[in-house]
Amino acid sequence: MPPFAGAESARTSSFPIVALAVTICAAWIFPALVGHDPWKPDEAYTFGVVHEILTGGSWVVPRLAGEIFLHDPPLFHLTAALTATLFSPLLPPHDAARLATGFYMALAFLFCALAGRELNATRRGVIAALLLLGCFGLVVRGHQLITDAASFTGFAIAYYGFALALRRTSGGFWIGTGMGLVFMTQGVLETAIVAFIALALPLFSPWRSRGYAAALAVAVAAALPWFTIWPALLYAQSPVLLQQWLWNENIARVLVRGPEAGLLYYVRILPWYAWPVWPIALWTLWRARSTGFARPEVLLPLAGFAITFAVISAAREARELYALPLLIPLALLATPAVDSLRRGAANAWYWFSVTGFTFFVIVAWFYWSGLELGLPARLHAHLHRLHPGHEPGFRLLPFTLAALYTAGWLALLAKVPRGPDRPVLIWAGGVTTIWALLAILFVSWVDTGKSYRSTVASLQQALPRQYRCVSSRDLGEGQRAMLHYFAGIITHREEVPERRRKCDLMLVQGHPRHETPPQGAWRKIWEGGRPADKDERYRLYRRQ
Repeated sequence: MPPFAGAESARTSSFPIVALAVTICAAWIFPALVGHDPWKPDEAYTFGVVHEILTGGSWVVPRLAGEIFLHDPPLFHLTAALTATLFSPLLPPHDAARLATGFYMALAFLFCALAGRELNATRRGVIAALLLLGCFGLVVRGHQLITDAASFTGFAIAYYGFALALRRTSGGFWIGTGMGLVFMTQGVLETAIVAFIALALPLFSPWRSRGYAAALAVAVAAALPWFTIWPALLYAQSPVLLQQWLWNENIARVLVRGPEAGLLYYVRILPWYAWPVWPIALWTLWRARSTGFARPEVLLPLAGFAITFAVISAAREARELYALPLLIPLALLATPAVDSLRRGAANAWYWFSVTGFTFFVIVAWFYWSGLELGLPARLHAHLHRLHPGHEPGFRLLPFTLAALYTAGWLALLAKVPRGPDRPVLIWAGGVTTIWALLAILFVSWVDTGKSYRSTVASLQQALPRQYRCVSSRDLGEGQRAMLHYFAGIITHREEVPERRRKCDLMLVQGHPRHETPPQGAWRKIWEGGRPADKDERYRLYRRQ
């Protein structure tokens, strides 16, 4: 049997598997999209920009708490503002805005499945999506209000375009669309990744054709509106702002090195971040050694991973968030190997998933009992020491939803038949179940410690009835955004010369153990912070 005959033999679509995969993807997307405030750092400042748009601010020149904020292009903020407008009568604005993340993640799974089907076989598409869904690094980030959710979708669209361009010129439309989506949510550096992949593929025979050259021409035409409309509008507003954005948020990210830059960071995190797809991807490479790596299902994701890894390693700052685009090529690279896993390896993966996730389901319900019902009492006391502001009690809706997810997990174990797809389905179902239980049963408890709502409410009570303005020092972007959202307060930062004002109030962010009051005649009138927060403390001073 040739190395990839397993994938070739699966050309016939299996509707039950497709339906089950769609159900798992939907069940994975929805938990934690609603039910909690924006959390720092990324959600808080992202929603701060969305809140400015919702309250009448310009989307061409994004702002955060009254200041110009050109960290990212505005497409994701516009999408979140749209979902907030459509669903805010039913949901709080921040929850309604977070639905945009669910929309983009659904598109990402769809186009990853289309790319997997195009490269391998009809039924392999859903396997690619489930492998992507099961990556540990995607679970939390795939449910946050962050611009990276949209750029992640742009990468998935581009990979589908690269695969489709092997047989249709229309693949160029999807390459250009994916590239444009990445540009309008992240900027030049991430867009360069897609461009480098597009230019590198003709070095290899499957893409060395006139058809692919025509597809690239279509890609340029499709990407041109994405690349020109917003920059042209920004230039019309202020050429200086466009120049600042190009340098500070794009060129300087490569030319100016930071203390955490370097490829070793991503080498350290990938073993857990991309689990379990990276061992399966290595198995694909091992099986391809006899025929070379020129097959499209191997070559495209391998080239995409190598180029993405090189570019993000060259950036001045390293964060696990920036490794999200690595998961798509790894999932695509692992897809053709699923049918050919050794029986022992497949069984080990299956039984590890069954026993491991079932154990954590039991643990989740045990901790829920301690948190909400007070049984056992010592666990109850420990959990409430971690987040002392949480009010315990039985809540019917979270209990019912969590019970349905648990029943779905047991039904999945009972109904999935034996076959090469079983380990993937069980793993994806297990990740979905555990994430849903954590998000449904414990989100309000976690929100108590991560939300700034109670801190801002306490600050509001301490404000004098009349004051001119509030200055701030060392106040972070997320904190300024939440102060604006929850209290309507826009501070004038001391760190920005053009924003300085002689205000009669000053809010200082610092450490709980070290107080550095402002110089001059100031009197502290309030001090507070989030419950059990050992790193942040906020102090309000009034000018004498």
